[in-house]
Amino acid sequence: MEWRDEGIVLSARAHGESGLIASLLTRDHGRHAGFVPGGMSRRARPVWQPGNLVALGWRARLAEQLGNYTAELREPHAARALEDASELAGLAAACALIDAALPEREPHPAMFDGFLAFLTALGHPGWPTIYVRLELGLLQELGFGLDLAACALTGATADLAYVSPKTGRAVSRAAAGPYKERLVALPAFLSTGGLASDVQDLRQGLDLTAFFLERHVFWPHNKPLPAARARFMETLQR
Repeated sequence: MEWRDEGIVLSARAHGESGLIASLLTRDHGRHAGFVPGGMSRRARPVWQPGNLVALGWRARLAEQLGNYTAELREPHAARALEDASELAGLAAACALIDAALPEREPHPAMFDGFLAFLTALGHPGWPTIYVRLELGLLQELGFGLDLAACALTGATADLAYVSPKTGRAVSRAAAGPYKERLVALPAFLSTGGLASDVQDLRQGLDLTAFFLERHVFWPHNKPLPAARARFMETLQR
């Protein structure tokens, strides 16, 4: 059994004296792990940094086996994020979240494209907004997408300020009334498009996605959000 694909490195850990076990998000084969012989060598280790885009080969005797990886570096996104602490933290959070949330060996091409768009945005002013939208896309891919187009109660499309924690649907400021304390805040950039206006907007967006990721994706499996995501939130406070 063998195949070739594009892949984004999510994680890589040492295995044996010189090998690695790497987890990647591939375009056609989903989140997929494999063994990298000699992956800890000085020449190979930079290729397997989380966030890097690689041209990937996988081979195993049987489909259900771990198999061996070979790869050629296409885009060194990890190296480009090293000079900015918040970008590096955002990259680490995205890799850890996708690695923990997506089922193994189940294709999610839309998620691959969204992740690639986020990586390409690193270094540009709007990259944190793209990160929030990446988490919304992850919820959508897993079947828990939010409906932020119109108010669930009135159908209005203006002044959407909250999201129902039960239905994941938007609620306008006027319709929320005395129930607003029970709702999750919705920053304007997620309902109207465009970029987050400030750090508070970003934090509201991340709090929103965290609420639904915890409720639907991680808590049912008795797992917390990855620690890397909490570290990313901390960088936004500095």
